[in-house]
Amino acid sequence: MERCDIRGGFILLVVLISLTGCANQSDSWTLVWSDEFNYEGLPDNTKWSYDTDGNAYGWGNNELQYYTTKRDSNAYVDGEHLYITAHNEKYKGFDYTSARLITKEKGDWLYGKIEVKAKMPKGVGVWPAIWMLPTDWEYGGWPSSGEIDIMEFVGYDPDSVHTTVHTEAFNHMIGTHKGAATYLPTVSEEFHKYTIKWCENKIEWFIDDKLVFTFENSGRGYKEWPYDKRFHLLLNVAVGGDWGGLHGIDDDIFPTSMVVDYVRVYQKE
Repeated sequence: MERCDIRGGFILLVVLISLTGCANQSDSWTLVWSDEFNYEGLPDNTKWSYDTDGNAYGWGNNELQYYTTKRDSNAYVDGEHLYITAHNEKYKGFDYTSARLITKEKGDWLYGKIEVKAKMPKGVGVWPAIWMLPTDWEYGGWPSSGEIDIMEFVGYDPDSVHTTVHTEAFNHMIGTHKGAATYLPTVSEEFHKYTIKWCENKIEWFIDDKLVFTFENSGRGYKEWPYDKRFHLLLNVAVGGDWGGLHGIDDDIFPTSMVVDYVRVYQKE
């Protein structure tokens, strides 16, 4: 009888934790990974790599930039901030260059609070993003293993930022993607803090600590919730593409940069 009581209490505790998820645990986050960009030169190679694998085919979105490697005109730290800069220039058969930085195998997490303070580039044709992809693709290729867009911005829509998830069941290719657009008229003039809190039962998106979107675990499997595997972070500035180039590209805006003040990742104790 005593054993049953203990087990019942334990089960109740597990259920309560599952239901509350990230809620009421704001004090339990511990910093586990960060880049404060308090150095000069190329991005810290112990934390960041350069993703160039999609240059040959436009990254699946018909983008027009060539992502470079270890080229300070496209990715540089000045002692205070990281600059990811897109240029209008001829380079290896392309008309634009930029950079796509990733933390894969240098920063990979299952659950946590990811916080990035940044200022977006401006101008028609740019498509910067702060986002996450699965490290191991255990449920299959995109979108089956998921994507978490902490924020996306397209230059032709200068007053809004977008927060989105893509899964096998919910993605823009079939018109079912889940997300929110947030009015933010100073997105390119001021730094803003973009945050997700990712727990077992839901992901919450915040802009400057204000909740803007929530995506909950339906419990119906990986097609709706592939977010029980580790993911890594990406920072990039795309040019053109199916969404970013929807209204063309203004070549007078270049060079233009996404400026990042810091990246911080927390997990629960």
